[in-house]
Amino acid sequence: MQEFEFTIRFEEGADPLMDLFREHQSLSARSSWCFVTDSSMWRIDQITGSTEALQRLDAQYLDRSQCNECLDTPNCQTHREYSVLDSTQTTRTIYTYRTEIQDCHSIPYVVVDHVGEGCVFEARRIDDEYRWRVLYPGEQAIGELYDAIEGSLRSGLSLDLSRLQSSVGWDATARAAAQLSVGHWETLETAFERGYYDRPRNVTVEDIADALETPSSTVQYRLRTAEDLIMSTFMEDSI
Repeated sequence: MQEFEFTIRFEEGADPLMDLFREHQSLSARSSWCFVTDSSMWRIDQITGSTEALQRLDAQYLDRSQCNECLDTPNCQTHREYSVLDSTQTTRTIYTYRTEIQDCHSIPYVVVDHVGEGCVFEARRIDDEYRWRVLYPGEQAIGELYDAIEGSLRSGLSLDLSRLQSSVGWDATARAAAQLSVGHWETLETAFERGYYDRPRNVTVEDIADALETPSSTVQYRLRTAEDLIMSTFMEDSI
């Protein structure tokens, strides 16, 4: 298995959705599932940010008249559907379905068209960057793929190449999740739901312990070890 990474950068004013990510530094979107055929693409994205940022994002992201994947034109004529699967004050989980049409294709479509089926995708939007990481079987050269992506970019968009290598450290999210115990998950979920990670912080460790009917020392240990695991996993995956 091979993997490669690349980043599409957006200048200010080049894309209304990416302008929101640039304006609101709290916004971050990460794909958890992404699938593509020769006629359509569908995906699920986990989005986090401040309440204000997400309210503004809803209006832009969920507008069916706007395409969130266009690279060559500001707004294409693909058929698009968006559904909010889950929503909190600081998170969104959004399902996207879109058709592929001539001269306006999503990144996953272009990738599969050049390297073949069997690809797995990770994508993240943050600030002015749309980052892609692709895992694919085989030894196909990807020079033509990069040329195809770069050649499709409209004014204000640019392509940064990262690396091509054998697959390592794939899917940090799943690896971290698999190592957390049921107790860790219960504690993290309660802490998150009650505002422990809000700024300013709304609850204390003691409040979480009372809600779980668990000693404060145990709650503190679970939070610290879970945070250490998550941070180390994601930093190892990024560096």
